[in-house]
Amino acid sequence: MATSFKVRIWGIGVYEGKRKTTYQARWAVNGKAFKEYFATRKLADGFRSKLLTAAREGVAFDVESGLPVTMLQTKQTKTPWFDFACAYMDMKWPTSSPGHRKSTADALVPITVAMLRNPPTDKSEAEKLRKTLRQAFNVNTRPPTEETRWISRNSRAVNDLAKPDALRALLGSIDKKLDGKRAAQDTIRLRRITLGNALDFAVERKVLNENPLKEIKVSKVKTVVHEVDRRCVANPVQARTLLRAVDDVSRRLVAFFGLMYFAALRPEEAANLGKTNLAIPDEGWGEIFLQSAAPEIGAEWTDSGERSEARGLKHREAGTGRTVPCSPELTAILHRHLDTHGTAPDGRLFWGTRGGGRLPSSVYGRVWAKAREAAFTPEVVASPLAKRPYDLRHAAVSTWLNAGVEATRVAEWAGHSVAVLLRVYAKCLDGGEQAARAKVQQAMTG
Repeated sequence: MATSFKVRIWGIGVYEGKRKTTYQARWAVNGKAFKEYFATRKLADGFRSKLLTAAREGVAFDVESGLPVTMLQTKQTKTPWFDFACAYMDMKWPTSSPGHRKSTADALVPITVAMLRNPPTDKSEAEKLRKTLRQAFNVNTRPPTEETRWISRNSRAVNDLAKPDALRALLGSIDKKLDGKRAAQDTIRLRRITLGNALDFAVERKVLNENPLKEIKVSKVKTVVHEVDRRCVANPVQARTLLRAVDDVSRRLVAFFGLMYFAALRPEEAANLGKTNLAIPDEGWGEIFLQSAAPEIGAEWTDSGERSEARGLKHREAGTGRTVPCSPELTAILHRHLDTHGTAPDGRLFWGTRGGGRLPSSVYGRVWAKAREAAFTPEVVASPLAKRPYDLRHAAVSTWLNAGVEATRVAEWAGHSVAVLLRVYAKCLDGGEQAARAKVQQAMTG
């Protein structure tokens, strides 16, 4: 915050309008003029007296707001954290994706609970509070003011966090789950990032002089790269067995799961795929051109009011697509789908059970669960093998890598960076483990 002791204070100005007269306290800081309007001369004189007192006592004035630092700090104490958090979400909302809106709100809920003077201890009341906060941090569902007045009144001031002890206590609280155990690394990291960004906004709004997170030392939370568990990855025989089981449960979704296995599409990419995205011959290799995806996040977080909205591809700039090869087997599956089921009115290959709406995850999730039960023994069903439809994508990428396709090409097809690709699929790469064991066995047996 830039400050100056170069202050000049003038007498009270009077403005006589058609309906009323207002009084102006006028002053300048470092050559920049400021005015504050009041309904009566007495109020204007009182404000001017505070400016004069601060100037005589050698108090620094903020160059941006024109106020003495002491008055600025007093003004800052009047901003409850809850009110500020709502304003922060309002600022973020227009430029954020539905998923980012939800994750930011999810992070703000525990932060706001920790900023209450007397948070509820009763389990049902605490859950009710968290539900209200989730609604309050959503511009589409924000409750009326009378329902959130208690939260605002009981929120500590934002600038309380300028005190190191208060900030450390907050960080300690948001690092934990409801049961008091330490939260997952990714959860802690997201909450701290959200808090830091919110405090930057507080500085921008003149609620804080500086971001206090930058002034204290805390243990860093490392970014966790989740490696794919090899036990989840189906081999080609298992994957095709599952696809045949899907055919018996719901033939119209065979191509949906086929796209995930043979082309490594994410579920939201496959669900948004249209006929115009396909360049496939009658048989043989073709290509799939991906331009957008429709992640399922919840109607309350989207601008359209639908559960999912089409947006750019993950890890891609808006409008930047990617091309994925379509194997002969997948080409045949897609042709059968188009011949048998056609497309939705807007050209999409897959739609919900009711009308031409988007294919919800609950629908394809149930189909997948039934297919696993039909294809596997109870012991295998209880294992992590292909537990989720997303595991088909893991199987596809693992197959490409182990087939000897160069990592840069696999990363382009899958929509990853090479570094992330190799870290995520490190445990799925066949590094010659079996050959090495055979050599050891041969040496031990002579």
